[in-house]
Amino acid sequence: MTLNEDGTGTMQVTVNLSEMMAMGGGAMVDSATIKIDTVIKMKQLLNEKADSISKLSKSEQFQLKALKGFNYHIKMDSETSEMIYAISTSFKEVVDVNDIISQLERIEDVMPGKKTAAMKTTKEEGSQELIGVNYSFIDGVFKRDAYIKDKVKHQQQVDSLQQASSFMGSSKYSLKYTFPRKIDSASHPDATYSADKKTIVLSKPFFEYFTNPDVLDLEVRLEK
Repeated sequence: MTLNEDGTGTMQVTVNLSEMMAMGGGAMVDSATIKIDTVIKMKQLLNEKADSISKLSKSEQFQLKALKGFNYHIKMDSETSEMIYAISTSFKEVVDVNDIISQLERIEDVMPGKKTAAMKTTKEEGSQELIGVNYSFIDGVFKRDAYIKDKVKHQQQVDSLQQASSFMGSSKYSLKYTFPRKIDSASHPDATYSADKKTIVLSKPFFEYFTNPDVLDLEVRLEK
């Protein structure tokens, strides 16, 4: 995420499934050889699918139209086991980001072409929307506060993921925030900083974060 002085900014969610794809072999991309490196602008795609979208309910149309500000980049090569996709958008104020993550999984519903097994699995694992995050940026103080939306369903998912914990043991959940001014202080002792002190990076094992989202809670104070 990159924040401007006025609170506007851009954010990108990147998922690197290359290691998982390498471990899974051909099963991750079915049996076909796949090479993709493309950027899809959601506004253009939604315009192309306007006739189909018009047949949906008003609620579904509204949800899909909310995606028009997103760009989707996917890079995949089954021969080199590379699979990276990124979704980016801009926001007018950081509190808007609170709703952005919940919109992201609708994107694959309108993606053209065949979905790979890896993409299907990733969507199914994230479809519960069990972890929410609140953001704020007021008077030079940035806060990120994660919380569990449904504790019962969350525990069920934790139990389910434990069976695959060794498979995803090296998976990381990383945060990177760039600010308009130098960072004066940050609440997390494990954070690292860029040379100009405007960017902070924080990373935890994915399973640790999913089990206890508080491990990536963060407060950053900027210099005056």
